[in-house]
Amino acid sequence: MTIQSADIFNISTDEQFRHLAIDIFHYQYLNNNLYRQWVDGLNINYKEVTEIYQIPFLPIQFFKSHSIVSGNEKIQKIFQSSGTTESIPSLHHVSDISLYEQSFNLNFKLTFGIPEQYHILALLPSYLEREGSSLVYMMEHLIKKTNDEHSGFYLHDFGELNHKLHLLKDSPRKTMLWGVSYALLDFCEQFPSSLPKLMLIETGGMKGKRKELIRQQLHHELCNGFGLENISSEYGMTELLSQAYSYGKGLFRTPPWMKVMIRDVYDPFSYCKNGRNGAINIIDLANLNSCSFIMTDDIGIMHENEAFEVLGRIDNSDIRGCNLLYS
Repeated sequence: MTIQSADIFNISTDEQFRHLAIDIFHYQYLNNNLYRQWVDGLNINYKEVTEIYQIPFLPIQFFKSHSIVSGNEKIQKIFQSSGTTESIPSLHHVSDISLYEQSFNLNFKLTFGIPEQYHILALLPSYLEREGSSLVYMMEHLIKKTNDEHSGFYLHDFGELNHKLHLLKDSPRKTMLWGVSYALLDFCEQFPSSLPKLMLIETGGMKGKRKELIRQQLHHELCNGFGLENISSEYGMTELLSQAYSYGKGLFRTPPWMKVMIRDVYDPFSYCKNGRNGAINIIDLANLNSCSFIMTDDIGIMHENEAFEVLGRIDNSDIRGCNLLYS
């Protein structure tokens, strides 16, 4: 079976997605030893899997302990997750980095337009301070594509970032600031501003630096600190090669080659109806040479038109309330 990148990134219908997802499931079962062991351990005959809801999803924790690779190609890049110093990082072994580059470039174009329309600034200290961040890799490429002297990364130099944001306040180009949550909060506490034209994209994560906040509270504080009406968000992770984006209100949408499904945490092969809390499963067809079917530890809720929210992480309280109607 030969699957080309064009098969993935030219998907335009649900039927195309379904057929390719099944093809990729069969390919990964036959070419990924760990995934095959997982499927066999669940007593599932891979030949009988003909619908998406029948596909077994691999728990995301395996990326902390195993190399999740489909095929025998040489590894080109290893991405490593962020987190607190006490946590064990996830490692994503990527044998075809061009799939990641095609994924984030096309997704950016579909969601925001071309990078040349923007000044892109990135406030990502916890990512820049370590090796192997997939987010930094993406931002480096997008910043380079802007062909703009003002685009770039900021570590802890809040004063310079504040100067740059006000310098670009009335620029003909749009200004886009990407930032990890705790750093954005730190920045706007020191430099509260009114930047109504700024496109602010939070990438999540307190990284042990600040108290965790629910998304509504985080966005409320950021809107006040930057003088904005809406905050955009990026939902991605080291174990994937695609991202979902939100234009505001925490409602995320995926690109055509990515799909989110909300599973019942008590029964991982049952899926929740729209409007009910559950755990997030992700199909990322760009993960062709790893595993495209990931069972995450995030709690979410699906709305109409496949828009979804991320409500938090699974813990005992989340599990107890996961099937309650979310209001």
